[in-house]
Amino acid sequence: MNPSVIVATQFRGPPESGNGGYVSGLLADYLSAPVAAEGIEVTLRAPTPLDTPMEIRVDDEQASAYVGDTLIGQALPKQLELDVPASPSFAQALAVQHNSAALDANIENIVPGGFGFHPVCFCCGAGVAADQGLRVFAAPVPGFAGVAAAWQPNPAFQDENGLLPTEVIWAALDCPGQYAYLDEGIRTGLLGRMTAKVHKPVSASDQIVITGWCIEMEGTKHFAGTALFNQEGECCAYSKQVWIGRQA
Repeated sequence: MNPSVIVATQFRGPPESGNGGYVSGLLADYLSAPVAAEGIEVTLRAPTPLDTPMEIRVDDEQASAYVGDTLIGQALPKQLELDVPASPSFAQALAVQHNSAALDANIENIVPGGFGFHPVCFCCGAGVAADQGLRVFAAPVPGFAGVAAAWQPNPAFQDENGLLPTEVIWAALDCPGQYAYLDEGIRTGLLGRMTAKVHKPVSASDQIVITGWCIEMEGTKHFAGTALFNQEGECCAYSKQVWIGRQA
């Protein structure tokens, strides 16, 4: 019998479906460690329903999630090498956090009466309690061609070894890619594909910096990069994303 997993409402991105990075990380975690060390590509085929069992099918180094006959997402090995720009410091990112669209009380959002760009998002939602969401608030940093977030993980998200699980790392890498485009005045729509490489464990007690930058646009496809740096300034994980949005 294939395993099943449920994405609880806590882990939503849009109000009615799962956060793309979190769902991608869940699928990525079903692949073996040697595969994950080179990179994993997750393509999201349909919105992830909340509080609904998904069947996970794993075969030949591939993991797929289904609800009934509907394919939700698919993870497979994909070697990833990305030119990651040097990160601003935690102090630099923290100093501009108040400028994040996540904290903009006047920005248009999809939650009536909500606060910030995506008030209920597991990654960047300002309306989510600190022990329920990651509260990654990315903002433009002077001298950096993109956005950065100063992030201190809540202990609620650490595993038994004090580390951040795969799905939490992928979730934290999610929204800064969108915020990089938002800083350019572009709304990217939904995450369609995320390829990520986690090459170093991440301590939940660290003061972390997460960066996001624009790569290129091809019609409705918006390519972005994101990276996670630990307290020592080491890049522990990075991703390349494809956001599906409006025609460029």
